[in-house]
Amino acid sequence: MTQRVDLSTVMDRLSIDAVITGYAVAVDDGAWTDYRALFTADGRADYRTAGGVEGPSAEVAQWLSQTMLLFPVRQHLIVNRRLDLQDLGGYPGDRARVQADYMNPMRLVGGPDAGGAEEAGAGDGPTAPNFVSGGRYAFELLRTDGGWRIHRVTVHEKWRTLSGSFSGV
Repeated sequence: MTQRVDLSTVMDRLSIDAVITGYAVAVDDGAWTDYRALFTADGRADYRTAGGVEGPSAEVAQWLSQTMLLFPVRQHLIVNRRLDLQDLGGYPGDRARVQADYMNPMRLVGGPDAGGAEEAGAGDGPTAPNFVSGGRYAFELLRTDGGWRIHRVTVHEKWRTLSGSFSGV
């Protein structure tokens, strides 16, 4: 392999990592235009194992935009990324797969610091619980004229829990 091919592979890996990070940021920030832009024109998302829908990315973005209203505070983390680039005889191809674990803590409407009526320290009444889930994403990406894009993402939720109020540091 030449240095040029090695550099190309490194650049592909960095670009793909930026797409995966952009995905987490778009979902957490509710940036649904940005979310849709991360996908190929025929891109799809599958959230069925997490109680959601499967379909074209634009339709799933619409569903997410409504569903995430229940969770005004979101901060999910995508970690342990395993990236496999298509290998064309020592040269990188135009396809990639990423397996990555996630942990997704979210604050339900009305929880402390969620902008609801029950803010931290606002009394002794009950608060909405936090919702946390974890699992693994399976991303399939394609190189396009606009750079790497998600062709398909599938969520494989492994666990979820509700917890009482959170007290931050």
